[in-house]
Amino acid sequence: MLQRVRTWWRRPAFSIDELSPQQVDSQNLTRALARDMLADRQAERRARLAKPLLYAFMFLFPVLVLRWMPSPFDFASAPSKDSVGVIELAGEMVDGKQASADRVIPALRRAFESEHVKAVVLKIDSPGGAPLEAERIYTAIDSWRATHPKPVIAVINNLGASAAYMVALHCDEIYAGKYSLVGSIGAVLSGWDFHKALERVDVGQRVYASGNLKAMLNPYLPMSPEAEFKAKDLVAKMGKQFRDELETQRKGKLKDGVDFGSGEIWGGMEAHNLGLVDGVSTLDQVVKSRWPDLKIHGFGPGSAGGLPLMGATLLDVARELGFASPTGSQTVALR
Repeated sequence: MLQRVRTWWRRPAFSIDELSPQQVDSQNLTRALARDMLADRQAERRARLAKPLLYAFMFLFPVLVLRWMPSPFDFASAPSKDSVGVIELAGEMVDGKQASADRVIPALRRAFESEHVKAVVLKIDSPGGAPLEAERIYTAIDSWRATHPKPVIAVINNLGASAAYMVALHCDEIYAGKYSLVGSIGAVLSGWDFHKALERVDVGQRVYASGNLKAMLNPYLPMSPEAEFKAKDLVAKMGKQFRDELETQRKGKLKDGVDFGSGEIWGGMEAHNLGLVDGVSTLDQVVKSRWPDLKIHGFGPGSAGGLPLMGATLLDVARELGFASPTGSQTVALR
């Protein structure tokens, strides 16, 4: 029986036209029609299954390639001729983003180590972010400038604020456009407070901490006076460190009588008058005036994964739009 089934399965479907006149009887005709109908149904099922798979492959394959393939800027080849190396500091400076230290530092290294790069320009368009990211980037600049002496210029495009401006302080000169925004010198410690909302529904959280300040930023507990004092003291000290950094790096250039630690932001012209930047100029103007015979060579970094929101969660999208904290419910940031 099994052999007969195998023989029937392997036997190709045939058309009625293949039958001789003697074979055309009702039984053979019915069998041929049934076999042809079965073959057509199988072909239809294969076609219905193949189309979705083909469409899925056509659309998902490019998406996966863009999601996981590194941006071409991440592996930008070294220039073959003398050039000005441009490194981008774009977006929020937090871990995992384009302006994070993990992405900016390799681009800086390639620019400093290239013998054809005669000057390094940091192209800034960032609201700031985590102070540690800024510290890692500017210490890398200081280190490579000592081993590979080259002019290092910061050019602020639309925005160079807080931690991004702190990085610019460690460049030889800072430039900004007339319509650029510069400043926001200070620190922010932010967090949520849900304890009153929980009280309305008669819900509370039990927290056992080893110290009276161990759970000071728990959003489900009210802030104690000691925690309130500690939070303000922490922010004040970080803000003072930022102001001290400003006065050290811009010594002799800052205008007297200005409270630079107020968190205020200034336009490019006013920032120049206050001594926060050395000149009012765009990236193209700076390169053309200082190195007219050199071309710009971009070292990136590009956006992670090729597309900024590819594969992002709802929380990632909210962070991109500014509705959620980039580092959790409590975050210390320079902005």
